[in-house]
Amino acid sequence: MLRLRTLRAEMRPTLRLALPLVLAEIGWMTMGIVDTVMVGHLPDSANSIGAVSISSSIFNVVAFFGGGVLIGLDTLVAQAFGAGKREDCHRSLVNGIYLSVVMTPLLMAPVWFFGPLLQALHIDPVVARLAVPYMKALAIGLFPLMLYFAVRRCIQAMNMVRPVAFALVTANLINLLFNWVLIYGKWGAPAMGVVGSGWSTALARLYMALVLVGYLLWYDRRHRTELLKTPVNIDFTRIRRLIILGLPAATQITLEISVFALTAALIGRLGAVPLAAHQIALNTVAFTYMVPLGISSAAAVRVGQAIGRKDPAGAADAGGTAIFVGAAFMLAASVLLLVFPRAIARMYTPDEAVIRTTILLLAAGAAFQLFDGLQTVATGALRGAGDTRTPMLCHFTAYWIIGLPLGAWLCFRRHWGAFGLWAGLSLALILIGVVLLFAWRRTVRRLVMAVPAVGSRLNVERGEA
Repeated sequence: MLRLRTLRAEMRPTLRLALPLVLAEIGWMTMGIVDTVMVGHLPDSANSIGAVSISSSIFNVVAFFGGGVLIGLDTLVAQAFGAGKREDCHRSLVNGIYLSVVMTPLLMAPVWFFGPLLQALHIDPVVARLAVPYMKALAIGLFPLMLYFAVRRCIQAMNMVRPVAFALVTANLINLLFNWVLIYGKWGAPAMGVVGSGWSTALARLYMALVLVGYLLWYDRRHRTELLKTPVNIDFTRIRRLIILGLPAATQITLEISVFALTAALIGRLGAVPLAAHQIALNTVAFTYMVPLGISSAAAVRVGQAIGRKDPAGAADAGGTAIFVGAAFMLAASVLLLVFPRAIARMYTPDEAVIRTTILLLAAGAAFQLFDGLQTVATGALRGAGDTRTPMLCHFTAYWIIGLPLGAWLCFRRHWGAFGLWAGLSLALILIGVVLLFAWRRTVRRLVMAVPAVGSRLNVERGEA
């Protein structure tokens, strides 16, 4: 267990790195919330929210798979930076961008089959008619999103986290403005409705990529890091390492996102009201999830940097502290979901039927908050140590073998409705949180055994068992 002395020593550097990343993740989630709220005030509220829900869920499966492949930059860049090898960091970034260019057309292909997919899933035709053009608008912003992911992973692994927060916070202002203009037809623009929100999001993602690229070039010019002198030849060995590290992470992220996307599709068969309630509840728990997600990125960076400078004790303390902070926040979030569910639902819609269903789903969400915090930050700590396989296997087993089948049985066989699916997913997240916590403790023991002298200091001075 972490001792109080270790927690005090590690808390400040952890929070200093994590807070801008948390702000960035909240900014990311706020963009989706703004889209949902603004289309939720169109005349056909339930169908509009449902269209954004199912489109965003499926698009995120595609986009975050690509982003997940690039997540290997966390490990490579953080460990190289910890070892003082800045040129190695730049070479990883260049090859990460090459990988993004290759992935983008492959990732866009499924988007054009979105309409037939909705028909096969028997989604309400009114929802499907709104969802298809919204999805195509989102797809226009896919390459800027991949570029943003690559540059972000690189600069945050080199401790440059404030520009990431700035990019996402200001992108929300861009998104809000263009949502208002394009959805409702302001300043002479046509009233595009739901699809206008998709175009607004694509423009905001282009802006995010430009901000980070611009910052990196400015930083290089001011500090003479010789970024522009980095060899631009394709390094297939480095790309292979990125894929080896990133593919399990991408699979893990995809397994997690796609289970919620499939859940949205299954709930869509129940009608527009349960689907709208699902989107509101999912937005809410995804918002709280952004905090441990930001802490998880900080854990990956700090653990990776410590390993790069050959300090396994520091890696263990950094990971343990981050897990504690993430779990503490999510415990508080659980209480808020139980106390204020109606107020949360009314932020999105005045429809009383949607509000009643949302309250039930938020209760299920409250049950897994603590364990979601544990699994998210532990995944980041393991990634910093170079382990991306364990979270992948854990998420596959808990979500797809246990949680989703149980949830579908409760929903359709026991007639629990949308709450049944959420109950199954809650059980899955509880299992994942417990298993990954033990996986991190196993990794700590492995790090200690690799350097016995440091391991002794870890047990005696820092208190990480």
